[in-house]
Amino acid sequence: MLQGKTILLGVTGGIAAYKAATLVSRLTQAGARVDVIMTEGAARFITPLALQTLSRRPVYTDTFDEQNPAVVSHIDLADRADAVVIAPATANLIAKLAHGLADDMLSTTLLATTAPLLIAPAMNVHMYAHPATAHNMRVLEERGARYVEPGEGQLACGYVGKGRLAEPEAILFALERLLGRRQLLAGKRVLVTAGGTVERIDPVRYLTNDSSGRMGFAIAEAARDMGAQVTLVAARTQAQPPTGVELIRAETAEAMAEAVLQRYAQMEIVVKAAAVADYRPVQRHAQKLKKTEERLVVELERTTDILAELGRRKRGQYLVGFAAETNDVERHALDKLKRKNCDLLVANNVAEAGAGFHGETNIVQLYDGGGLVASWPLLSKREVAERLMQEIAARLPAGAAGARGDEGGALE
Repeated sequence: MLQGKTILLGVTGGIAAYKAATLVSRLTQAGARVDVIMTEGAARFITPLALQTLSRRPVYTDTFDEQNPAVVSHIDLADRADAVVIAPATANLIAKLAHGLADDMLSTTLLATTAPLLIAPAMNVHMYAHPATAHNMRVLEERGARYVEPGEGQLACGYVGKGRLAEPEAILFALERLLGRRQLLAGKRVLVTAGGTVERIDPVRYLTNDSSGRMGFAIAEAARDMGAQVTLVAARTQAQPPTGVELIRAETAEAMAEAVLQRYAQMEIVVKAAAVADYRPVQRHAQKLKKTEERLVVELERTTDILAELGRRKRGQYLVGFAAETNDVERHALDKLKRKNCDLLVANNVAEAGAGFHGETNIVQLYDGGGLVASWPLLSKREVAERLMQEIAARLPAGAAGARGDEGGALE
C-alpha cells in the first residue's frame, strides 16, 4: 500500500518526537518516499540530521530556507504528498491547524495541502482532555482528518493517563488503512444531494424543513476521501460544504430535480440525502403579502418526486435513498425502497434523541430488497457516512463499467 507513495511527515515539539525516527525508518522500508518537516521545538528533541539520514531526503525546518529555486517548497511538498502524517502532534499544532494559522514551515504546508491527514496526538493527560483540545480535534475531524488514538500509561511529565504517542507500528497500520480507503471508490462518479429545499410563498416567506445538510455533506466528504469524483447538489444548508467536490446550489425542489437529472446518466452512484419538499405553493407572490384577513389559505401542489424519477430512469446506477421517519420506520423504509426502485435505503427515526436533523450524530438502519442490512447505534454523521460509502463500495459489481446511455437530460 505504501510502495511508491509520498508521505509528508510533520514532527512537532514533544518528547515523543524521538519515535519519529522509527516511523521514518518503517515508512522508508515499506517503499514510501518520506518528506519530513520539523518544527523548531521538534528539533530540540531530535536532530534533523537523524531524520534526514533515515529518510535519505532533505528535512525542512524553515519556511524561508528554499532549497530548490524552481519551486516554492511548502507548496511543492503540499502538492506532492499522497498523505500527511503528524506524529507527534502537540496541542499547539492541533490548535493552529484547527484555526488556520500558518506561522512556520509545518503549519504553512498543512494549510496548503489537500492530501488526507492522519494525526497522532501526544501530550499531557490534562492537555489532551482540555475542552479546547477536544473542540479543535472535533473541528479537524469534521474536515476529514483522522486520528491515531494516543495510548495510556506513564507519561514523561510524571502523570499516568491518556496522552502517549501511539507506537510507530500502529501509526503505519492506520496510514495503510487511510490510503486503502482512498482506493475503494477510485475514479467512480458519485452524486450526492444535501440540505432542505425552499419553496417560496413570497419574497420573505417560504416552506422548508429542518435539514441542515450535515449528513449529505459528510457523505460527499467520505466519497471524496475514498477516491470518488463527487458532485454535490445542495439546497439550503447550515454547515460548511466540503472542499474538493463540485458544488451546485439548487434552492427549490424543481431546481434540484433539474440539476440531478441533467447529470444522472454520467453517474455510477447517487446518494439522495437531501430533504426535498413534497409540495410547493401554487402561486408565488412577487411582493410581500400583507396581513389582512384572520385566515390565509395557501394552496399547494406536488413537486417532482426526484428519487422516484431516478429509480424509473436507472440504467446501471447504484441508487441510495433516505427516509426520515417518526414511526413504523421499517415498514415505511421498505415500502419506499420498493416504490422508488432504490438499491439501498437509509432510514432513521428523527424523533429519537441523537438522530434528528440539526445535530452532529445519527442513528440509522440500512435496508435493501432482502430487508434489514445493518442497524448502527448513535454515531457521528461522519462515521455513518464512512460506513455507508464502504457498504456501497462493497456492493458494487467488480469491474463495473458505470452508468451509460442517454437516459438523463433536463426535466421536461
